[in-house]
Amino acid sequence: MKKLLLSLISILLITACNAPTTQNASEMSAIPTQPATEKATALPTDAQTFSAAGETALPIEINAPLVETPQIMRIDMLDPVNGWGVTDTQIVRTNDGGVTWYNVTPQAIVEAGYNVKEYFLSPLRGWLLTADPDNYYASGTLYQTSDGGITWTSNSVPFGDGVLAFLDSDNGWLMAGLGVGAGNMAVAIFQTTDGGVTWERTFINDPNVEGFGDSLPLSGLKSGIAPLNMQTAWIYGVVYASGSAYVFRTDDAGQTWSSVQLPLSEQMQNADLIAKGIQFTSATQGFLVLEALGAKNSTVIYQTNDGGKTWQSTNATLPETDLFNILSAQEMIFYGADQFYVTKDASATWSIIPPDVVFGESLSGFDFVNASSGWAITYDSTNSHYALYRTEDGGATWFGIIP
Repeated sequence: MKKLLLSLISILLITACNAPTTQNASEMSAIPTQPATEKATALPTDAQTFSAAGETALPIEINAPLVETPQIMRIDMLDPVNGWGVTDTQIVRTNDGGVTWYNVTPQAIVEAGYNVKEYFLSPLRGWLLTADPDNYYASGTLYQTSDGGITWTSNSVPFGDGVLAFLDSDNGWLMAGLGVGAGNMAVAIFQTTDGGVTWERTFINDPNVEGFGDSLPLSGLKSGIAPLNMQTAWIYGVVYASGSAYVFRTDDAGQTWSSVQLPLSEQMQNADLIAKGIQFTSATQGFLVLEALGAKNSTVIYQTNDGGKTWQSTNATLPETDLFNILSAQEMIFYGADQFYVTKDASATWSIIPPDVVFGESLSGFDFVNASSGWAITYDSTNSHYALYRTEDGGATWFGIIP
């Protein structure tokens, strides 16, 4: 406990040492371009107790085995202290900002990593999907917890692979992958209203299945689903045809889909466009991130103020990147060309923040809960080793949590 207290005190003592550079969004296109996911409002947690004087006490110990220096390959922080992580073999949880990790893996899961698809709604509520190895696409097991992984329940589901997206503890969507080949990808869309116990298929585009639909084309690689509610959602990905953005919308719970038309600059009309993510921050306001691959690779941000009926490009053009967080209607963080790009005014202006750690291509992921507090994962391919860092000043200064 004393060691933990000292670690927490040391975190609080670290301050920023690099001043960011701010540019107008219209000037961002002049930034040299080099080749190089979203956060909900913090929920009430069980992570901390408070003294009568209002000072934060030490976190409550989680009733699970401690894990020394876990090799975290994916991280999902819900607030400055609470978060989840995935290693090759375990599901882990922290309630002190990543200093201490606990093993909360369901007993039946012996391999995690890429064998598990996860969705964490809060520090206590989460789901894990694993496939049946004998019937990978058509059968799997969904685990769910409502006590932070101390206990799990499980049930069989009619899919084994896919992207989960829950709106609350009961209502959720899943885009199930059914196989990829020759630039095509078959998917099925499912919905649940009881927290994942039962699922209804609302759409499938596999022509080998009776009742398939083609409003969401078989062509194109589908990478994600972004629901606004139980009627309206978007699917995004890539079809490698110049000037074509693979973004589709449904307003009838997934039964039919329509292509979303985006205004494209001349440069984007001649580029391959990859839709990297869609994040809504309210019922009306949202953002769409496109990567444009052409003579000059770049990342372009679109926004909507009418619930996705129309989209307009912001004036910001950032370096090519796969790594970004859309935190709120105002705050976004991107990483490209070895620097962090931070906006706190919905892309009107950006701060360019060079980190004091040279991440380069070793940065495999990051997760911010606000414009200041974030975590970064690096991967050393030579030694197959993951390391975890934390920042409290928006990405200028980083310190190692798990070396």
